[in-house]
Amino acid sequence: MIRRVLIVDDEPNIVTSLEFLMRGSDYEVRVALNGAEALRLADSFRPDVILLDVMMPQRSGFEVCQKIRENPVLRDVKIIMLTAKGRDAERDRGLDLGANAYVTKPFSTKELVNTVRELLSERYPDSR
Repeated sequence: MIRRVLIVDDEPNIVTSLEFLMRGSDYEVRVALNGAEALRLADSFRPDVILLDVMMPQRSGFEVCQKIRENPVLRDVKIIMLTAKGRDAERDRGLDLGANAYVTKPFSTKELVNTVRELLSERYPDSR
């Protein structure tokens, strides 16, 4: 079964590298360039994992995370917040809003892929 990843970031270079990385790991990928588009795509695409930037136009990653957790259909989607802000307060806020992981930019692509795999194995334990 192909797993779905939604990439949400407004930086074209980051989107391109994440998209390449996730497709190379055999995930079906969609991209949203702002928070409002992320919420629309999450609802229609129904991703298994969302790679979510914190600082974006229209809605922040924090707002998107909160809205996804409030939606019963999307409540079990795994969320990895990506941010240049590495302070504990931002990290804690993301985790308190329901993010499953918090990764600071720049990040190791290998570690990010491993984090996605680990979260998917938690969501789908029988598919290991």
